[in-house]
Amino acid sequence: MPTVSVGRDRLFAALGKSYTQEEFEDLCFKFGIELDDVTTEKAIIRKERHLDEEDEEVGDDEEIIYKIEVPANRYDLLCLEGIAQALRIFNEQEQTPTYTLANITQDSMLKMHVQPETSLIRPFVVCAVLRDITFDEASYNSFIDLQDKLHQNICRRRTLVAIGTHDLDTLQGPFTYEALHPENINFVPLKQEKNFRADELMEFYKSDMKLKKFLHIIENSPVYPIIYDSKRTVLSLPPIINGAHSAITLKTKNVFIECTATDLTKASIVLNTMVTTFSAYCQRKFEVEPVKVIYSDGKSYVYPDLSVYNMEVPLSYITGSIGVSLAAEKVTSLLNRMQLRAEHSVFDDNKCNINVLIPPTRSDVLHPCDVMEDVAIAYGYNDIPKRRLPSMKPLPLNQLEDLIRAEIAMNGFTEVLTWILCSYRENFASLNREDDQSSAVIIGNPRSSDFEVVRTSLMPGALKIIGHNKDHPKPIKIFEVGDIALLDESKDVGATNRRHLAALYCGTNSGFELIHSLVDRIMEVMGTPFVPIGDNTGYYIQRSNEPEFLPGRQASIIYKGKHFGNFGIVHPQVLNNFVITDPCSFLEIDIEHFLYGGQMVVWHIHCARHVVPEMVILQPRSRRGITSQHLQMLWPFRFIF
Repeated sequence: MPTVSVGRDRLFAALGKSYTQEEFEDLCFKFGIELDDVTTEKAIIRKERHLDEEDEEVGDDEEIIYKIEVPANRYDLLCLEGIAQALRIFNEQEQTPTYTLANITQDSMLKMHVQPETSLIRPFVVCAVLRDITFDEASYNSFIDLQDKLHQNICRRRTLVAIGTHDLDTLQGPFTYEALHPENINFVPLKQEKNFRADELMEFYKSDMKLKKFLHIIENSPVYPIIYDSKRTVLSLPPIINGAHSAITLKTKNVFIECTATDLTKASIVLNTMVTTFSAYCQRKFEVEPVKVIYSDGKSYVYPDLSVYNMEVPLSYITGSIGVSLAAEKVTSLLNRMQLRAEHSVFDDNKCNINVLIPPTRSDVLHPCDVMEDVAIAYGYNDIPKRRLPSMKPLPLNQLEDLIRAEIAMNGFTEVLTWILCSYRENFASLNREDDQSSAVIIGNPRSSDFEVVRTSLMPGALKIIGHNKDHPKPIKIFEVGDIALLDESKDVGATNRRHLAALYCGTNSGFELIHSLVDRIMEVMGTPFVPIGDNTGYYIQRSNEPEFLPGRQASIIYKGKHFGNFGIVHPQVLNNFVITDPCSFLEIDIEHFLYGGQMVVWHIHCARHVVPEMVILQPRSRRGITSQHLQMLWPFRFIF
């Protein structure tokens, strides 16, 4: 998020009160911003110049600087003036100001004429005037800094919007916004004394550390945007540089602001932010002089648009989302502290709506949820009682998974967590499988050969863990419950996730009987009887011929007439592919088959929480799977990576 550097003493003067650092941090937290760092002007200069602390070149300025982190969409908080005004309103020291346009006729307005060629490069422009403004050194620097912050933030490094500010008394309207060939543009740029042609200027600024990063925006265009006054004096070559003729100074009294853009909405937000923030320094506070923008097709628009818009939000939505019962009067009071004028209205059915007036400074308020969030901030997040939201009830599949995991752990197996992505080779060739082009989700642009495909089985991850821990004392008994992905044209995303259970035994013998007994135990606790082949009331096993298992030592599990898993002794070639020297038996089933009609058939499961594995075996890259909950369950048992 953006960080704004402000002088502590100047900020406290604007707030009308001094705070200790702890008190100010608390105020920032309550308002939803954060005091990120406390430094000095001297320390900042040392850091910029890479000087040592004992260096005396930086002067004696020890002004305390607060670096305040603000939300990325709160453009009104990108300077000291905006922060101070917002905090004063939050502290109920003043009311939200009303911004107005100067009462002048359209005939007497300054005009900006837009030529059709600008559509080739930057088609939009918006303008405004701040009359009778008074700058001091601090406010002037803040005015410049706000432009830089906006350029870096919403303007996306000037690609979407570029701001130009000019001393209006040095210019003569009306203005024209044109797009000309570079060789037809000549002017003296800001901070220069020599006249440059536009193409020469591009070459000149390629050595400028600040401006060279903006050259690419228009450099290769056949035409460059340019703004002239009625005497053909150049105001700016957006988005690169302003002209030297109209540069603003501390003595400037009337400021002309123009924003050229490829995005008209963002241009309006930027212009509104500039004029609402600094209209406080005008003789007629919070009043802005409009400018008429006339396009070549005859359409005209008056900027800035400082109108407020109304949003109706049900009181029940606000209180229900926050989880606190609040009266309508309290909600409106809290919104007023957040710069949102609000009042409530009651309908015949006793339903109450909050009518919120969104000012031009709050472009971040787009939806009723933004209003609700501001109420929560003003009320205080720490004062909201903790509760379990209805939407946070566990899903049936997750409940089933947790119960199965506990049951398998009680049978002496240790849970592991592996990547859901694996290499193409591990998913197919290493398992003696062939890609049928209809099952696996392939990553289009993988960053690594280790992550080329979404796994279609939990088997590669389990075998890799054994391969990485083959020197561990035997037997090793591990299991995992996780998702696999399969192509599915019936889904809107073209694929579906399935929750699988896998268990693996590795020892001096195959342990086939242990894996078989685990199948029987799972089905027993699920209340599913073993039935003869062809009976769909329970489960049975039958011969299978999967390439990853040893022929004649494998079986398919049929549950209520549907195939839902396999188990058997892992094929020696597969073990060799994963550098495993001991025999292994493996089980994998799709536990989603246990869900019926959206309800779990798990009333037979008895969960005991006191059984915890002796150790967790993880391959090196799978450490990221451990959660705090797992650590609480597993502590103080030993991890082997």
